[in-house]
Amino acid sequence: MNRYEQYMYSYPHKTAYRPLKNENLRDYMESLEGEGHSLYLHLPFCESKCGYCNLFSVAGCGRDAMEAYLKTLLRQMEQYREILPKSTRFGDFTIGGGTPLLLDAGQLERMFRAVGSYMPMTENCEIVIETAPKQTDREKVRLLKELGVTRVSMGIQSFAEKELLWLGRHHDAGRAREAAEFLAEAGFDCVNLDFIYGLPGQTAESLTESLERAAAFSPEEIFLYPLYIKHGVGLERTGKGILLDSDHTYSLYLEGVSCLKSHGYVQVSMRRFVKKEKADYLYTEYRTDSKLAKGGEDSPEGGAEFRECGFTGALALGCGGRSYLGRLHTCTPYQITRQAAMKEIREYQSRTDFLAVTHGILLSDEEIRRRYVIKHLLIRPGIRKQAFQERFGTAVTEAFPILADWMEAGWAEETDGFLGLTQEGLGLSDYIGPKLISEEIRRKMQEWEQFYG
Repeated sequence: MNRYEQYMYSYPHKTAYRPLKNENLRDYMESLEGEGHSLYLHLPFCESKCGYCNLFSVAGCGRDAMEAYLKTLLRQMEQYREILPKSTRFGDFTIGGGTPLLLDAGQLERMFRAVGSYMPMTENCEIVIETAPKQTDREKVRLLKELGVTRVSMGIQSFAEKELLWLGRHHDAGRAREAAEFLAEAGFDCVNLDFIYGLPGQTAESLTESLERAAAFSPEEIFLYPLYIKHGVGLERTGKGILLDSDHTYSLYLEGVSCLKSHGYVQVSMRRFVKKEKADYLYTEYRTDSKLAKGGEDSPEGGAEFRECGFTGALALGCGGRSYLGRLHTCTPYQITRQAAMKEIREYQSRTDFLAVTHGILLSDEEIRRRYVIKHLLIRPGIRKQAFQERFGTAVTEAFPILADWMEAGWAEETDGFLGLTQEGLGLSDYIGPKLISEEIRRKMQEWEQFYG
């Protein structure tokens, strides 16, 4: 069994999107009425491209290029502001990338002020930003705090120098420790640190040593990601002929889980580990209020609290981010290579009409139902059975008989009205999740790999 088929960070994947005609955002704005919606701003700039990265990002752009991008963001927000419902209030705002802190302090402050001026947010809006160690200095951390940022997520990936070099990271362990100290001292509501496991030659000792060092900073969350080498990434192009070993990766996963639990972290999903006191609060709230919300869609486990997912709206700013507006999911075409991504960025900056929808997907009732199951099953406590019944008019196990098979296998279980994954099932999330992809979406994804990738 290959336990690592695909990371289901959202559904459907961007590779299932296609050109759309005669669609306009005006026709979908009712999805953003009221509160509880998400705002996402994508900054696709990085200092360098990591060897495993398949995100929409580009390296080697200077300050002028970023200035031009920020000016385009202003034009886009001006048009969006005109069509937003008067009742719209975004409950969370996420800045992703790329590496957002590649912007200088002045650019960051102007960007935050502009978004705050154009986009309506709730008074207690959660503000999330991603960063990397080299770009996380004391001045910028202090600025983020002043600007109201509540959650900072930093990709460290490893404290082992050899592993950082192999991954193509452009910071060393000392710089990562310094950046983590800055974040710990600042007093954000939540700091998250990311790590990767499954590298050839990586040992249980090197992984647990990295996690031990991370736990010493007492971040509210730690994410533990298995290594994937997807089509078009640097590690594939270098011709290293890397073969990842599923058994090796899984053994490291078990070691990582054990280590983090020993430091008081509760496992929420295959990847997300939360301090026990925070997890206790979140579980209690979720079980009594199914509408608890927060967090950006492109990383649904990341900034998000536990909630019923998939029925609030999400609006994306910039080039490369996704908007979720009812049946409509839309974004610029998914690109990995620098040349292709730069082409999309240039086209974005030359646009005069940001309301015309040219690329995306319109979800059928069947796909909406699958999205709901995927987004809940893979994150504890799982699917609220009564909520599924009320929304879709049928029992979840009748709609998806495979769930009964997984319960029989010991991968899923029913507890207190929820159908969720067992401890064993969590570790198989990247095997279980892909089984829920529809044949139509799977065909489109495979087509993209063959003809577009």
